[in-house]
Amino acid sequence: MSATAAPRSSAAARPRKSRHGLGLGLVAWLAGIVFFLPIAWMALTSFHSEADAATNPPSFAASLTLDGYREFFGTGGGASPWPALINSTVASVVSTVCVLLLALPAAYALSIRPVKKWTDVLFFFLSTKMLPVVAGLLPIYLFAKNTGMLDNIWLLVVLYTSMNLPIAVWMMQSFLAEVPVAVIEAARVDGARLPTILARVVAPIALPGIAATALICFIFSWNELLFARVLTGVVAETAPVFLTGFITSQGLFLAKVCAASLVISLPVLAAGFAAQDKLVQGLSLGAVK
Repeated sequence: MSATAAPRSSAAARPRKSRHGLGLGLVAWLAGIVFFLPIAWMALTSFHSEADAATNPPSFAASLTLDGYREFFGTGGGASPWPALINSTVASVVSTVCVLLLALPAAYALSIRPVKKWTDVLFFFLSTKMLPVVAGLLPIYLFAKNTGMLDNIWLLVVLYTSMNLPIAVWMMQSFLAEVPVAVIEAARVDGARLPTILARVVAPIALPGIAATALICFIFSWNELLFARVLTGVVAETAPVFLTGFITSQGLFLAKVCAASLVISLPVLAAGFAAQDKLVQGLSLGAVK
């Protein structure tokens, strides 16, 4: 009797598991659609005229136009966005490279060749992210003013590097902890020095983690607004700061702002979509292998 009951119970469990998996799949799809709707709404609004974009409720059958993109790219006589886009690219890319160059040896010292009380060191790195950004705004502004660094793109590079370095060390430490120590010991026996070990042994093995760290640092730098808004003017203006200039107290600007937001968001969206698996792994600090 028990031998015949076991197959029946297992057969009854399979439809239950399939229904459970189907329910989770539907919830995941629903959550994805909910998160995608604002982006789709922004994209659709960017192709409407200002009058159609301002209607309430919005008109889905309104005629499409490229006027918002023309105004953003300055074809109508407005300011060109290219200097701001170039500034954002320089600040994000250079700061990300600097973060990787500094975080890799630090993570190596905290994982593969751990220093004394390395957990305290990691906690200290994390504690630097607990300070509200606005709390350090005034001292940094006074320093930049007294040193003549206001409206300088290299000041943003230094700030973005220091802001992203703690989280980069945390992430890369978790990835470098998975590097086999035997491989490093073999390279050391062959006479390889530390720079060679980092460049030719550790970096290729931890390449997915390095890519995830670089992507997250790039996104954080590209989206940063507070410091860029306060510390820059015309010369070092970044793309998020340029975007805020489209919001005025008079007139209609919704379609133009949506067009500008979509263009400025494209690099981040493209990078995130291209490396979404590495991004999830990086945000989980290596917990998902």
